[in-house]
Amino acid sequence: MRKNINNLREESLNYHSQFPSGKIQISPTKKYSSQKDLSLAYSPGVAEPCKEIARSSIEVYKYTSKGNLVAVITNGSAVLGLGDIGALASKPVMEGKALLFKIFSGIDVFDIEIDESDPDKFIETVKAIAPTFGGINLEDIKAPEAFEIERRLKKELNIPVMHDDQHGTAIISGAALLNAINYVGKEIHKIKMVINGAGAAAISCARIYKQLGVKSENILMFDSKGLLHISRKDLNKEKREFSVNTYPIQKLEQAIYNTDVFIGLSIGGILTPKMLKNMAKDPIVFAMANPDPEIDYNLAIKVRPDVIMATGRSDYPNQVNNVLGFPYIFRGALDVHANEINNEMKLAAVHAIASLAKEPVPEQVNIVYNKKNISFGKEYIIPKPFDNRLITRVAPAVAKAAMDSGVAKNPILNWKNYQEKLLDRMGYESKILRMIQNRARTNPKKIVFCNGEEYDILKSIQILHEKRIVSFPIVLGNEDRIKRLIHENHLDVELEIIDPEKKENIKKVEEFSKILWKRKNKRNLTLRKHMRTNDHFGAMMVDQGKADAVITGYSRNFLLSLRFILEVIGKDNFVHKTAGMTILLTKRGPLFLADTAVISNPTSEELARIAIMASHVVKDFDIEPRIAMLSFQKFSSNSKISSKVSQAITFLHKKYPDLIVDGEVQPDFTLNEFLLSKKLPFSKLVKKKRANIFIFPNLESGILTYKFIRGLGDVQTIGPIMLGMRKPAHIMQIQSSIEEIVNLSTLAVIDAQMR
Repeated sequence: MRKNINNLREESLNYHSQFPSGKIQISPTKKYSSQKDLSLAYSPGVAEPCKEIARSSIEVYKYTSKGNLVAVITNGSAVLGLGDIGALASKPVMEGKALLFKIFSGIDVFDIEIDESDPDKFIETVKAIAPTFGGINLEDIKAPEAFEIERRLKKELNIPVMHDDQHGTAIISGAALLNAINYVGKEIHKIKMVINGAGAAAISCARIYKQLGVKSENILMFDSKGLLHISRKDLNKEKREFSVNTYPIQKLEQAIYNTDVFIGLSIGGILTPKMLKNMAKDPIVFAMANPDPEIDYNLAIKVRPDVIMATGRSDYPNQVNNVLGFPYIFRGALDVHANEINNEMKLAAVHAIASLAKEPVPEQVNIVYNKKNISFGKEYIIPKPFDNRLITRVAPAVAKAAMDSGVAKNPILNWKNYQEKLLDRMGYESKILRMIQNRARTNPKKIVFCNGEEYDILKSIQILHEKRIVSFPIVLGNEDRIKRLIHENHLDVELEIIDPEKKENIKKVEEFSKILWKRKNKRNLTLRKHMRTNDHFGAMMVDQGKADAVITGYSRNFLLSLRFILEVIGKDNFVHKTAGMTILLTKRGPLFLADTAVISNPTSEELARIAIMASHVVKDFDIEPRIAMLSFQKFSSNSKISSKVSQAITFLHKKYPDLIVDGEVQPDFTLNEFLLSKKLPFSKLVKKKRANIFIFPNLESGILTYKFIRGLGDVQTIGPIMLGMRKPAHIMQIQSSIEEIVNLSTLAVIDAQMR
């Protein structure tokens, strides 16, 4: 355990310190490459929007980033799990919150750490800088000061202010409570509730539960000193709101008897099995202490099989995770230029989240969480964090509530267009990577790596194992060299090492050789020699079910490795030729390039087949395929290349009329909606925005394009992914980076899952 803690510490410090330090940065959103650009961005051109804003302050939303900018502000007095560590030490946490805002809702954030414990001075500081922002997210401020700070800032500022520690947990758990009560068939105004914990989050939870219908007289709240009772003289204003006039020495084990709901925002282990047994039928337990819940999930369901359980942990069902709420609440508030985040908006978020959990779950979510059919029930009363529908459900609900309650200055008129803009704002370059990693993690696979004597391979395996993407890594190569590399580089990795050249593996080599000899009808001696190469041996392990996927290519020419893999595994029965597809993770979404690896000069029929294979993979990512068949000239060229591309398109239009595919067209047209609609208004791609699959007319153009983009370093690449293989086998580029190896291996795991 100590070793794991030390490794986590080292990895975390390295993660935060690698250049550039921290987790966020500022990037320009306008052109700046010419003197004209700079004259518009700054002097003298910048004076014009300044004058417009001076004439009408509302214009600031039109000419600046205020409408998409939130301040995450703290004094570091109550950092989760760390306590009062001060403003400076809290900065990594605030940068982390900024990152979550960006990746889940596209909102930009300045994290601001204020070294001030006096509430009045803190409030004055925030008020002074507030004009910069469209909203303020207060974070990690201790109670009871947090209540007063939020109350006054909401009153004295005309932009949304929310203390997420209070309201985030309340909103998410409120949605879970509605669904849990609905599932067990109870009535919310009749349930009896015990809340253990009386901090900012607990008070906010109790308030929102009351707004949802829980009766005040049915709530008993405890702090570290016991029941909140009117006879106590140590209660602040917020705690007095929930003090009761019952027998003053009532203890938690007494209060819990015959109670319908237990809400834990306190410490681990405080809810005992005996207490749980004494709860009413179909008890609802939200044990939200982290990292150790008030009662262990597995223990709870063993003691009370009828319990509906939620925790703050991601490894159990029904995680009460604030990321289900705050990115989308601020998104909706910002988009209508709301004056505040009021109760109506918070309740709208509660109902939107609760409602989403009752809808049929997309297959992509099922796959990511390794479930066959997630549906509303005891283990699914709130949506999953990686449900892409959250932004299009919660943000519009919040925006509409702001409009209905009269706090919106910029009402939305076209809700369909608004939902499309929400998706456009998302940071898809990182979102798809998170999605595939989570999908792979749900059902890790056994992967064999042929290039085991390389440090980059071993380091990648360590990362994959730590991320729980690979269940049992196997490396091929010289055992002594591999162990020396692990020792010299202090790698903490568990793996199996197999050296096909060693005497103890001769029997396995012979066995594999005989199997392949019978299949290929070749001389056994030649195959035995081949089987000692790592590529042949690794491929045969997958062929015979000893591993789920094989990864190779790090130190060998791509086509040579491909030849070895094809000799053993071969192409799928329904495939004419294999091909390679590379994924580019860009800010405008993932782009899929094919063929970037195999077929030198594809015929028109082969181009069509490549397009079909690529479209199947893209669909597996829950993305609509939009295919551009590329050529160096636009429609109706007489060149040989354009002619074969044109024939492929004719075939695809006739055979697959519902497939969105067109060409022959140059890449810049397919990436620019204006150019496409103006110059090629008849194209199928016009109605569907930009293309996302690009089929190259020959291998040279595909490889050159991919290598050029890869060399820029600004776009993350995955692949090439092998299309059309009989079993999962993937070949990386020579000297791939650790990041590229991890990404390709992750897709290999998903490939194995799907088969």
